[in-house]
Amino acid sequence: MDKVRAMQTFVRIVEANSFTKAAESLNLPRASLTATMQNLERHLGAQLLHRTTRRLSLTPEGERYYQHCASILSAIEHAEAEFVGHGARGMRGRLRIDMPGSLGRAIVLPRLGEFRSAWPELDLTISTGDRLVDLAADGIDCVLRVGELQDSSLVARRIGLMRFVIAAAPAYLARRGAPQQVDDLLRHEGIIHFSGRTGRPFEWELETAGGTTKVAVKGGVAVNEADANLLCALQGLGLAQLARYQVRAHPGALVELLPGVQPSAMPVSLLYPRGRIANPRLQAFAAWLAALFADDPDLRLAHD
Repeated sequence: MDKVRAMQTFVRIVEANSFTKAAESLNLPRASLTATMQNLERHLGAQLLHRTTRRLSLTPEGERYYQHCASILSAIEHAEAEFVGHGARGMRGRLRIDMPGSLGRAIVLPRLGEFRSAWPELDLTISTGDRLVDLAADGIDCVLRVGELQDSSLVARRIGLMRFVIAAAPAYLARRGAPQQVDDLLRHEGIIHFSGRTGRPFEWELETAGGTTKVAVKGGVAVNEADANLLCALQGLGLAQLARYQVRAHPGALVELLPGVQPSAMPVSLLYPRGRIANPRLQAFAAWLAALFADDPDLRLAHD
């Protein structure tokens, strides 16, 4: 039995939480993974997984063995990264990343050349969008996400904080005037931003001197993507809640409203499977991404 291959198979099954998804990501028949696990459990003399038609979970022995496997496989990657290509700058391989389209286009992709200069032999495959990807099935190493995270088997590293403003184009304000207080928002035309995953509109959560309040704006235009929200605001179609980095990219085109009201910020996190952070390719990208966000006053974790 190839013990390293068996460890890799076991780790992939755990991270995918599915034999079928793991088999798809490895481009192997499911029966091959089943046979590998049977041989591995027989060799160890221990059951690693509880398998039913609906659930897959680790036994206590499986949890301990998974941690050992993750550590061993990471050590192998570290060893290869040090010697293959003659040092760190020669680190090779491919890193697959998924990120929101607006954040990727405005913040990450314009400075990607810096990362490539530091790691010229590391290949990147980057997908952008707001769909909920399956890391194992889609072959993704890490994802960048905005907002509070749902319970997940993934590890989350918070790298930034997205700050928002309520803004409108001068043309809209010339027609309708500017809101003076939070209650005025309900009498204005708002651009509705809804979730592409759930179809539900995002409420505006606002921090005021009296506490936090939520506002469900009304309007004749609804969009499911951050850049679409911005484009509608630039045309004067209504008030919009926008990320500060979006507004600063269009100086003079949008007016910040309600200066005494602060929309609640949202965390920005990098997510990856358990045990994967020791991967040197992911370590390099995560460190660069964290530095990129720390350099941006509208996205860093804390203001100076």
